[in-house]
Amino acid sequence: MNHSEMLDSLRDRGLEALEAGRMEEALAILHEAYELAREADDETRMDRSFCNLAAVQIELRRFSEIQRLREILVRNGDPENCRLAAYNIARFYQVAKDYKKALFYARLALDRSQLLARKDWIASARNRIGNILLGESYFQEARSEYEQALSLMPNERNVVRAVILENLGYCRVIQGDFIAGFRDLITSLRMLRVLGARLYERGPRLSLCFAFLEVGRYRSAARQGVRALEIAEAVGDQDSIKNALYLLGEAANLEGDSESARARFARLQERFYPSDRHLPDFLLAIDVRKLVNLKA
Repeated sequence: MNHSEMLDSLRDRGLEALEAGRMEEALAILHEAYELAREADDETRMDRSFCNLAAVQIELRRFSEIQRLREILVRNGDPENCRLAAYNIARFYQVAKDYKKALFYARLALDRSQLLARKDWIASARNRIGNILLGESYFQEARSEYEQALSLMPNERNVVRAVILENLGYCRVIQGDFIAGFRDLITSLRMLRVLGARLYERGPRLSLCFAFLEVGRYRSAARQGVRALEIAEAVGDQDSIKNALYLLGEAANLEGDSESARARFARLQERFYPSDRHLPDFLLAIDVRKLVNLKA
């Protein structure tokens, strides 16, 4: 196997692990690919490997070299690397909740994807734009992006399509379109289970928890919330842990189990808001669903 083939193999294995949610494995493989490209002094491959590695580090909240991604984008030496850099910068700013910058770079990623005529990349860019818009509560605009993304991959059965379906389903539930929303969320969850991508199940399970709360099925909401919390704890996803505790406390409160609700809210307060001792009392007295945007 020559140098180029070795890099391709490592990249494919690393991205496969990333898609399956095996983050530490993906990190190790893509780091090996980056080192191999660096040793060979192959700038194009090194930039691409760095972008792939950055994608994992951003998800693990371990990335700080944003300037290097900008340099790859500005250098414009390779269209694929430009797309990757823009896409990762968008995700970095989305995680940081700087939605204005995130949207700018996500649209750059879409532009590069369209120039390259790659339907899968166009779909991913539209999904990223949708997530950013949803984070700012532009629900109709986000829904349009998700629908366009899905139209590009109508028959695929993969993690990307499952994630987009979950995003669209949540958006529809927020808009009160419960029949279509539940359909999308259940389809997403079933697809992820068939694919064995358990770590990604926290998304549709959290969204189903919220959706069941909206239609008054509090026990069903709690079942989905508990499973989402277990997965989020396993991967250290702090945002999902926080949202799960909010929703589980609300499910218990609406069910009439104030003791369990207080325990959930107390755990939320101790973990995320240690200085706000009155938070559990406050949350018990309001409609918590109005405070939660699962995509913000």
